[in-house]
Amino acid sequence: MGATERREREKAAFREQVLDAARKIVLTHGFQALTMRKIAEAIEYAPGTIYLYFENRDAIAAELTQRGFEELLRAFAPATEIADPAERLKRIGELYVKFGLEHPETYRLIFMERYTSAVFDAKHDSGPGNQAFQFLIDAFDRLRAQGRLATDATSTQLADAFWCAVHGIVSLKLTCDGYPETPTGDLQRVMQSVLFRGVLK
Repeated sequence: MGATERREREKAAFREQVLDAARKIVLTHGFQALTMRKIAEAIEYAPGTIYLYFENRDAIAAELTQRGFEELLRAFAPATEIADPAERLKRIGELYVKFGLEHPETYRLIFMERYTSAVFDAKHDSGPGNQAFQFLIDAFDRLRAQGRLATDATSTQLADAFWCAVHGIVSLKLTCDGYPETPTGDLQRVMQSVLFRGVLK
């Protein structure tokens, strides 16, 4: 291994060390607890060393957000095996809500902080956020091709509405203690029943 390759590998390893420490802080104490000083303490380096690899805390948070979307995309994997697009969408909704409630701090970071828009930015067309969104669009495209849609709304508009609906369930459950009173599973079934009744023939 040459000296240049060794240095690049060491840089990559240090970045991973920083990101791993940052993720643990967020998952344990919440995003507001994430500071460069806390990360430095966790990995036993001077804060100045971290700045050689990340511009600031926001750069670290943006990277964690990107990785959070990668986790969400992996969570959708079981739905890829479902051939019927309507059933696939229902399964995606279930998996989405399950992911959000089982990984609340990751969910808050990727959807309830100011870094989400960067993941959906045009520069990240092939990124996990847009891949997850495209998964919804493709399902609605398939329903349209099968003549099963009862609306003139575009597939993108329908995907937006679907995502807003499941996000609403998760965000309310995470931020409003005791509300909605309806159990999550029942709430999701009602939401999807209403949504698909208006969308499908």
